[in-house]
This record gives sequence, structure tokens and C-alpha cells, in this order.
Amino acid sequence: MFTSCIPTNELIYLQNNNQKKENQSVEQIVNKPYRIQTNDILSISIKAIDPKLVEIFNVTATGSTSGSSEQAIYFNGYVVDDHGNIRFPILGEINVLGKTTEEIREEVEGRLLDQYFKEEAGIFVSVKLSGFRYTINGEVGSTGTKVIFQDKVNILEAIANAGDIEVTGNRKDVIVMRRFPQGNETYHIDLTSSEAIHSPVYYLQPNDYIYVKPLKQKTWGTGRTGVESISTIITLLSLATTTYLLLKR
Repeated sequence: MFTSCIPTNELIYLQNNNQKKENQSVEQIVNKPYRIQTNDILSISIKAIDPKLVEIFNVTATGSTSGSSEQAIYFNGYVVDDHGNIRFPILGEINVLGKTTEEIREEVEGRLLDQYFKEEAGIFVSVKLSGFRYTINGEVGSTGTKVIFQDKVNILEAIANAGDIEVTGNRKDVIVMRRFPQGNETYHIDLTSSEAIHSPVYYLQPNDYIYVKPLKQKTWGTGRTGVESISTIITLLSLATTTYLLLKR
């Protein structure tokens, strides 16, 4: 009965199992810039002192894409094709595979100044990912592909955005699948440990896939708390007793 209950230490995030420290030093976060991959969607905007000069370079939303922000992102953004290229007005195809958004910004800005504008035009280029996209499945409140409009997202923020992990979800072994040019890699992270912040997947990358496995208690079906477990056991004992008495007659 007791093993069927879910203990509290399996539900609390980032626990410090070592001796308690009143003061903890601030640790530097090492987070490498994300490099663009195929199927990413970029948002590129160009501004100038005279807006009319750069109208042709900027994509404007149409009435057909007003259904949702995700649809607008897809139809109005620049999708990176299988060769790592995007098609940009006037400039044509630009290869962005493996580059950071800052490197893409510098390239677009450089081409515009070399071929079409002078410094006096005041060209300002902005390049961003069109939302931070990831997919989450398993024992969470809301599964599916999610979009967060931030540049950086950690795994706890992503899980909170999906309605948090259910009581029956395994926080000690969350799986993250990450795509690389050479293929996919699978990571395991224990979110109940304070050491999780040092994991290479604590900070997510766009297009990561998160899977939260169920605990054994869910498979057993005995209940999530002691009260639920006792109720289940009493029900089973009552059923067994009734069956025995009926057969005995």
C-alpha cells in the first residue's frame, strides 16, 4: 500500500540533497548561441529612415493568415529549406544553415549596403526565430507542439507552458530528443535534482522533443495518494470477499 503512493520527493523540482547552504554563489550560465537548421522559420524585418525605401523587403500579413499567430508565423516567415536556404525579396536565395541569427543579420545588412543603399539611408535589420518551437508529450497537462515568444527557454519554463507534469509523471527521468545535422541525440534529465541546471538540455533548443514517462504507480492503478490507494485496496478486498462467499454457497 505504501509503495503504491507517490512520495513527495518525486514531485518537487530542483531538490538539494546535500547539506543546506544559507548562501549560494551565483554561477555563470554557459549557453551557446543556436545555429539555424532546416525547417526553422525566421522573421526578418528591415527598417530605414524612409520606410518606403524598404517596403519591398518586408513581408506583410494578409487576411488569410489571421486565423492564429502560429499560422501567421508560418505564412509570413522565411522557412529554411532542405538545402539550408531562404528566399529573400530582391536578394534571392541566402544560405543560413548553421549560422546564428546575428551572423544572418550581418550578411543581409552587408548585402543591402553593398548593392542597394548608402550608409545615409539608416538601414536597420532585425533577424529572429519566429517563436521558440518545441514538442512535448507524455504525462503533462497539455501535449503537442508549443510556441513561446522568447529567445531562450529552459525546460522548466517549457513544462510550465504545457500545464506542468502530472502527479503520475516521472520527473526523475525526463527524456529530451535533440536534432543535429548528423542526426538525433537523446538525453535524460532528473528535474528533482538541483544538478539539473548543469544538464546540456536544461536550456532547450528550438525543435526539441520532450517526453515525460509515467510512474509505476499509474501502471499499477492503485492511486496517487495514500487515501486513493487505501480506497482501491478496500474495493479489491471487498470484491474478493464477495466473490469467495458467492462461490462458497
